[in-house]
Amino acid sequence: MNVTIYDVAREANVSMATVSRVVNGNPNVKPATRKKVLNTIERLGYRPNAVARGLASKKTTTVGVIIPDISNIFFSELARGIDDIATMYKYNIILSNSDQNKEKELRLINTMYEKQVDGLIYMGAEISEEHVQQLKTSPVPVALAATIDSSETIPSVNIDYEQAAYEATSILIENGTKHPVFVTEETNSAVNERKYAGYAKALKEANQEINEDFVIKAGLSYESGVEAAKQVMELKDFPKAIFSASDELALGVIHGLQDNGLRVPEDVEVIGFDNTKLSTMVRPTLSTVVQPMYDIGAVAMRLLTKFMNKETVEEQNVILPHQIMKRNSTK
Repeated sequence: MNVTIYDVAREANVSMATVSRVVNGNPNVKPATRKKVLNTIERLGYRPNAVARGLASKKTTTVGVIIPDISNIFFSELARGIDDIATMYKYNIILSNSDQNKEKELRLINTMYEKQVDGLIYMGAEISEEHVQQLKTSPVPVALAATIDSSETIPSVNIDYEQAAYEATSILIENGTKHPVFVTEETNSAVNERKYAGYAKALKEANQEINEDFVIKAGLSYESGVEAAKQVMELKDFPKAIFSASDELALGVIHGLQDNGLRVPEDVEVIGFDNTKLSTMVRPTLSTVVQPMYDIGAVAMRLLTKFMNKETVEEQNVILPHQIMKRNSTK
């Protein structure tokens, strides 16, 4: 049978309230009594019931985190930032993969509510009206990480994606390519729309009309980048520079080009987005937009703790700084 708080109190000859104070680290317990209770807990193998404690305090000290794919290095670094700050503030996280499937995303949001989490951090691609409605009517605080809802009514932590994409595209244009290719993700997310807007802005400043044939939509994966490289090479007079919406896509693009006898950057320049660890593992090393993934996760979790603890929040839509890291995949 499970050992209960009543069993500990009886064996230690103290009240259940005293046992509760010891378990919760309340300092208002005499050292001798605390030692006796802790010895009894160890001897009986008592483990506090988190559900019962949550019912009593109306808090479970858990935070739900919904992430598209934990195997993707971008999201894994974000999750690490979330977990480190959660640990600092004594919260546990419940992590779920949504696989960027809308029905699964909506179901997971409800599942987190049913688990009575104290707060929710959500990462996803497309934020539909259904997502917004479900998140805005949440019974607990919600924060978005590296995710934007078009209305910007849900607290979030991001970078300026439009400006970052503009800067990356401008570098390729300045290096001599009038109209770089843009390899982007298939989803019509607010983040991707802003990256496209930055790409278009750079072309406009260079007096270039947007050629939609030079906008190639791919998946999230490395393999999608390899396939995108094949599409680029099929373009008539294809440009000698490619801006990729993520590092993983960029790596696939580089290897796809190399597999077909092209050199990077001598024949084709490539610049990515994110600055994940992958950017220094490929040869040539990848020029990329530095998106502080760990910091985005950490700041999103800290923002959420403020909401959960009813602290003052001066800015609920946080924009973190970015930079361009030039490496060997560009000239």
